[in-house]
Amino acid sequence: MELTGEISAIRSGQGDPARLVGEFRRAVLLVPIAGATDGSADFDPSHGGLMSAVQGGIRWLYAFTDEESLARFADTRGAVGREWTYLSILGARLVDAVIPMADGPAGVVVNVADPDGSMFFPPVVGIVPDGYAVDAVDVA
Repeated sequence: MELTGEISAIRSGQGDPARLVGEFRRAVLLVPIAGATDGSADFDPSHGGLMSAVQGGIRWLYAFTDEESLARFADTRGAVGREWTYLSILGARLVDAVIPMADGPAGVVVNVADPDGSMFFPPVVGIVPDGYAVDAVDVA
């Protein structure tokens, strides 16, 4: 099953969290690049700021499963018809390589503009590397 199917299964109470995370890690996601005029907060791991927002002390990177979901997001921001530049990246690479570059806790929100199809992947053990998980236990 693909990521959107796993999200639907979880939201309906029928899914398996481990399968959901596995599909998230295997999925190719579209992550918009923040621009100077879109009003978004920039997360800038390599001078190509990824569009994100901070809520509750966590930076949430926006990611989308397809261009249609990204277009719905653009519509909610009043940016219909504007060209959006985005990075195509595996979910695993996003959490394993990009999240560690964040200044503080960071997670991923997938398809945020789809009320029945969005899903948050918080910065917790099993989703992000343990060293960046807010719930990691330091065993020293």
